[in-house]
Amino acid sequence: MTDHLFKLNNVIQNYVWGSDSSIHYLFNIPNPDQLPQAELWMGAHPSGCSKNQQGTLLSQIIDQDPATALGAYTQKRYAGLPFLLKILAAEKPLSIQVHPSKTMAEQGFKLENAQNIPVDAPSRNYKDANHKPELVYAVTFYQAMNGFREIEEIISLFEQADCQTLSGLLEQLKAEPGAEQLQNFFAAIMNMNAAQKAMAVHELIENLDKKARTHKGKEAFQLIAQFYLDYPDDIGLFSPLLLNIIELAPGEAMFLDAQTPHAYIHGTGIEIMASSDNVLRAGLTPKHIDVDELIKNTKFQPSTFTELKLKAQCIDHKKVFHVPVDDFNFEVHSVSSQGHSEFVRSPEILLCLEGNITISTAQQSIELQRGESVFICAAAHTYQCRGEGQFVRAFN
Repeated sequence: MTDHLFKLNNVIQNYVWGSDSSIHYLFNIPNPDQLPQAELWMGAHPSGCSKNQQGTLLSQIIDQDPATALGAYTQKRYAGLPFLLKILAAEKPLSIQVHPSKTMAEQGFKLENAQNIPVDAPSRNYKDANHKPELVYAVTFYQAMNGFREIEEIISLFEQADCQTLSGLLEQLKAEPGAEQLQNFFAAIMNMNAAQKAMAVHELIENLDKKARTHKGKEAFQLIAQFYLDYPDDIGLFSPLLLNIIELAPGEAMFLDAQTPHAYIHGTGIEIMASSDNVLRAGLTPKHIDVDELIKNTKFQPSTFTELKLKAQCIDHKKVFHVPVDDFNFEVHSVSSQGHSEFVRSPEILLCLEGNITISTAQQSIELQRGESVFICAAAHTYQCRGEGQFVRAFN
């Protein structure tokens, strides 16, 4: 392989919850049919693999010469590109999700294969043997839910909600406010039969606009009212009472660990994750929910609000967001006419956020405008960045 830089043509995923305008206007991506542009994928994932300018799949480029594309370390440890970079634009809320740990994914994938469940079957929980930790970086104001609230806060919000159907369960949680009883409380809500769920939802929605006694209660009930418009009988209507509600300002980021319930609600951001499609759903969806497997893969450990946002380390021209996994690293670089150089230790994908930048090696030079991206082989060893603008750097 003589070329070490490849400008990418990327796949748009037109999921129904996506925005028909945000990716178009923010990243200059055409949308002639006014479809919901939910995600733009940059990587080698089989469900949406990028191509070079000649139409060759990035996965084929990597497979043809993995030593050059991936480098010795990544090739040996991962055998492929270990991360997937996305632009994500949510107009409506995504499903509440939990991603399995690496160990649970390996076990679940092996078991479902042995049961001969097709990988694309609606009831399939494990599409691959990998975990799926994620980082999301806000381009616009970005609203989400992430992790369980402190138990005292959960109790307060359910008391304000005043759902008599759940009063016995709530008393048990108040009597033993720990992780085990939180699991029991969550499992009991998820396992309600149709009549119980219908009654509990009715009690939750009744006089919703008058129930809040605290600021967090008002915030949660406003979100429940929003969810109710699209999911009027969904168990996920209780999620704002259980999960932290967070809004990232542009330039802020948060990490979503394995086994942590979360949901993206509204906004546009850059998302990076381990290359996996394993999702266990917990509500706000018409899709399959396997409650037993969900419980098995969930950590019932509350997250304090101050833990949710990642603090960036500012080093010269870049902001570095440290994550507790090896699958990916994430940085945001500012580029000036003076330029700067970066050493390459793994395969990389760069996405131009704004302006015009030029990425150069000794043999090649590629210009990027906002919304355009480039794949850099590990064998490039170093590259130079010049221009006026900003880009995301993804590597492992």
